[in-house]
Amino acid sequence: MAKALTFIAALAFAVSSFAADAPKRWFKGNTHTHTLKSDGDSAPEDVAAWYRDHGYDFLVITDHDQITSVDPGFPPFLLIPGEEVTDRLPKKPLHVNAIGLKTLVTPQGGTSPADVLQRDVDAVRAAGGIPTINHPNFVWAFGADVLKRLENVKLLEIASGHPLVNMAGGGGFPSVEAMWDEVLTSGKTMYAVAVDDMHHLKWKIPKGEIALAQPGKGWVMVHAESLTADAILRALDSGDFYASTGVEIADYTVTKKIMTVTIRQIGDAKFRTFFIGSHGKVLRESITNPATYKIRGNEGYVRVKVTDSNGKTAWTQPVRVR
Repeated sequence: MAKALTFIAALAFAVSSFAADAPKRWFKGNTHTHTLKSDGDSAPEDVAAWYRDHGYDFLVITDHDQITSVDPGFPPFLLIPGEEVTDRLPKKPLHVNAIGLKTLVTPQGGTSPADVLQRDVDAVRAAGGIPTINHPNFVWAFGADVLKRLENVKLLEIASGHPLVNMAGGGGFPSVEAMWDEVLTSGKTMYAVAVDDMHHLKWKIPKGEIALAQPGKGWVMVHAESLTADAILRALDSGDFYASTGVEIADYTVTKKIMTVTIRQIGDAKFRTFFIGSHGKVLRESITNPATYKIRGNEGYVRVKVTDSNGKTAWTQPVRVR
């Protein structure tokens, strides 16, 4: 597990360090998972047990349009209430995850993708939850032009284990990561989330399906004071986490002059680190570990993307540079 550290998402030239003696700790969690209460293949208790037994600290079950209750009887594992608010327009599925909500949210409808999503985001906030915009490229529903119009939402899925949500883009459609850069370049801050969107725990393709949406494909590493719902939710809403499909960050510091990222060595994997700024421009590419970037002051923002030789990735949140 990575050392305790402090992100400075969207701050200007503040000093940050993932120091070993920081009061916060790392917690691994998945914020998008289904059970047989909606369109998953397994009981809620079995789904929760899988994540508990595979090193996760917390889980948000997000069945469609309902809050799935599970007996939490295996501390220190944490279950946070959730829901996937499942709205749509013709040929446009529009899904918003609600994390930590206190009451069920009914899909609000609307006249356009931006209108529907904003209404659902507002309803999630009113219900005491934190909204996440899910898989924009699912059935090619909407793009960065819609994301830039949304208010009061900071979380965006840019990586998903679901095999049919087109996260990489194609055919003239940008990847969701590229959409994220367009949003950041506009001056709006959003934080990158990686998820499973798990539906299939039984490892067998159900009749009528063409691929499996399995667990363990994407997660967030949240930096919080404690393994409590309040602490996890605060960290998520403030961008105090990173997203990963397998790469672990061991240390990360930012000063006025330099950004340094240290990657935890796993097996004999090799790493490539990209420091990325406005318009998705690669500012520097490094194969050293630690990797460093000297801040010039005109980047707009800098974020870090680390890939390994086995196809795994980690993304830090953007640091605003003014």
